[in-house]
Amino acid sequence: MAQETVKTVAQSETPADVAVVSQVPEAEKVETCAKEAVIAEPEKVAASISFKEETNVVGELPNPQKKALDELRLLVQEALNKHEFSAPPASSQKVANEEQKTVSAVEGDAQPCEIPPVPAKTEYKKEEKDAPPTPAPESEPVEKEVTEVVVKTESESCIDEDGAKKIEAIQETIVKTEQTQPPPTPCAAEVTPALPEEVSIWGIPLLADERSDVILLKFLRARDFKVKEAFTMLKNVVAWRKEFNIESLLEEDLGTEQEKVVYMHGVDKEGHPVCYNAFGEYQNKELYQETFSDDEKRKKFIRWRIQFLERSIRKLDFSPDGISTIVQINDLKYSPAPFKKELRLVFQLLQDNYPEFVAKQVFINVPWWYLAFYKMINPFFTQRTKSKFVFAGPSKTTETLFKYISPELVPVQYGGLSREGEQEFTTSDCIIEDFIKPSCEHAIELPATEACTLVWEARVVGIGCDVSYGAEFVPSAEDGYTVIVQKSRKVTGDESVICGRFKCGETGKVVLTFFNQSSKKKKVLYRFKKVAFE
Repeated sequence: MAQETVKTVAQSETPADVAVVSQVPEAEKVETCAKEAVIAEPEKVAASISFKEETNVVGELPNPQKKALDELRLLVQEALNKHEFSAPPASSQKVANEEQKTVSAVEGDAQPCEIPPVPAKTEYKKEEKDAPPTPAPESEPVEKEVTEVVVKTESESCIDEDGAKKIEAIQETIVKTEQTQPPPTPCAAEVTPALPEEVSIWGIPLLADERSDVILLKFLRARDFKVKEAFTMLKNVVAWRKEFNIESLLEEDLGTEQEKVVYMHGVDKEGHPVCYNAFGEYQNKELYQETFSDDEKRKKFIRWRIQFLERSIRKLDFSPDGISTIVQINDLKYSPAPFKKELRLVFQLLQDNYPEFVAKQVFINVPWWYLAFYKMINPFFTQRTKSKFVFAGPSKTTETLFKYISPELVPVQYGGLSREGEQEFTTSDCIIEDFIKPSCEHAIELPATEACTLVWEARVVGIGCDVSYGAEFVPSAEDGYTVIVQKSRKVTGDESVICGRFKCGETGKVVLTFFNQSSKKKKVLYRFKKVAFE
């Protein structure tokens, strides 16, 4: 199965992705010798050079890239003028040409078959010169040509008694007469040049404004600025989109069964939309059967995945300074190794037809076997592609996501505070990060400067966190009484979010107390706000 996947990657060297990616995080420690052998050379995986997402402003491009863009524009304009994007595939055109040649050959071979009646006609004229003329046949121009040949042949036929050369002369003269005839004058409609065809892709014309340059740059980058290869890729994508009928696909209702597997959620710190791919969901046999059990369901899944991506792309800003890429988060927890065949086919389809649409490819909950798989296919990727990959094992998943996405936008199942349903906080409510030292107690104070209702939420980041949590209200007045809001209890990193609320009848503060019982430093995320006094 791994060999088959390597072959797939080799055929499409440039996946649909772009841009900023840091070095590959260190993999988790493993116990067996086999696992240690796989991760023994992490520097090779991390050797790719990180770079910022490349600019789409033409004026900021290096001169060789500007030249390549100009050349691609010319090729596209020429193709639009010649209607090459709407022309039939090369194979169909070849068949049509062969058919035309066959028809011409048949018509050419048919001409000598009309010659045998001619000698009889000639003899009739010699013996009965006073006879009334023969009625003209239906095709008058042909009779005129044959008559002229007969007259010319009569002067030459006296030399030959058996008449063999006479027939030869007739045949040759007919051919010569036909070749000397002027071609028919084309009608006015044929003379008038056709207008260039209009071709759009992802809702943007190929040659229109600055947004068109952003699209063309994607194809150039996908082919390392090799203009002819980029142009060929562009033509193939346009042809595929017509064949797949993308425009009508956008309006189809394909259900919502796959929304737990692939979904958009928030943006990263640079404003790129974030797409999550939870492939482990296919461990659910019912969902897998519903998706891949027969050809019809597999085709529906492919159409749904393309529809999902198309709708997401239509929301991007293709202006030179806009956001025209997304971030892919690939959760490999419980994922089949190294992905099921059906998923690999989808990946190949996306790579071939959606160039440079991903800013980062972040792989989380990466098992040890995936690093072995990546090490095997690594030589088939370009430097640009390798520099976009980020890998994180289970213990580093949350920390890695926080490098690129704010904690308030990271889904709760990945260590963040974003969750569905009604809640007190929104993405505009900032999160504060704090640390709890090993084997220490740490207090976080939430001030209540007036009578109000104070609400808060907190989360300890990490797996297997042995941390205790408690909360109490301490009034500002010296003679006031401390109120226990939450008795101390143990929490773990797997607990989603700690939520609290307290009605403060006087000024004071709510104190959240965390006790870290482990030998490692822990991170705690929290936020709070005041709401109207209830």
